[in-house]
Amino acid sequence: MLLLLTVTLPVFLVLGFGYLAAWRGWIGENAIDGVMKFSQSFAIPCLLFLAIARLDLGQEFDLTLLGSFYAGALAGFFAGLFGARLIFGRSWEDAVAIGFVGLFSNSLLLGLPITERAYGADALQANFAIIALHSPFCYAVGITAMELARAQGKSLRQLPLKVLRGMGRNALILGIGLGALVNLSGLGLPEVGIEALEMMARAGLPTALFGLGGILYRYRPEGDMRVILYVVAVSLVLHPAVVWGVGSLAGLRVEAFRSAVITAAMAPGVNAYLFASIYGSAKRVAASAVLIGTVASILTATLWLALLP
Repeated sequence: MLLLLTVTLPVFLVLGFGYLAAWRGWIGENAIDGVMKFSQSFAIPCLLFLAIARLDLGQEFDLTLLGSFYAGALAGFFAGLFGARLIFGRSWEDAVAIGFVGLFSNSLLLGLPITERAYGADALQANFAIIALHSPFCYAVGITAMELARAQGKSLRQLPLKVLRGMGRNALILGIGLGALVNLSGLGLPEVGIEALEMMARAGLPTALFGLGGILYRYRPEGDMRVILYVVAVSLVLHPAVVWGVGSLAGLRVEAFRSAVITAAMAPGVNAYLFASIYGSAKRVAASAVLIGTVASILTATLWLALLP
């Protein structure tokens, strides 16, 4: 267990340093926002662009891998959605936002570094295959469900346009899309351009982890604690458990199985709060779930690593 903690703790220590810096006032909110803007809008899209551009699409886009992971993601979404509505009596709009918390695990800022520390950089190919579809899939599900909840019987002719518009504004999705375009076209990039992109990409994860810590300082555990703990349990237990079960039944190869379970076992990502904020629904629940889930995942991620083959 102590050995496994050495895998997960450095990631959370960087995150914790960002939290401490914001708490002690060593860095202001505007600076934290700038760090996150740089990482999520520039550095990490460069990382994803390079990863997808270099990915062997035929080998890594394994339907068994993607089916296992996204079956778990959808299970998390529907458990959050119907649990919020039927158990806790939230409005349908709140329920969709809470379902999104159970859907969107932190595949990028936590899943990537923990997988890399546990199994090495060569183990990340399956992670990148999952991440390539993660934001597009989750936002498509979330935006569609929210627009349906808001429509209340009105015409849905504008729904596809709204979904595409919402996805097109996401820098991560743009980085993934451009990387796929380069990959499929077979075009090569100038070496000087690749080196510049790699410099940006190397800054992505550490700045994002530090910035995430600073943002989490703003998220006080507010709102209905029962629904917060419920959706955190959905995210940290149900989602990876479903991926484990489906992956085992489908005979998913060990390397991909590890990546899928670890990614599924991560805490809700900041995108869960951003989604709730965009629609003005269940913001306190989403924010608190991100904070509490991130802290709890120090233990739960270590336990999942201990169980993996």
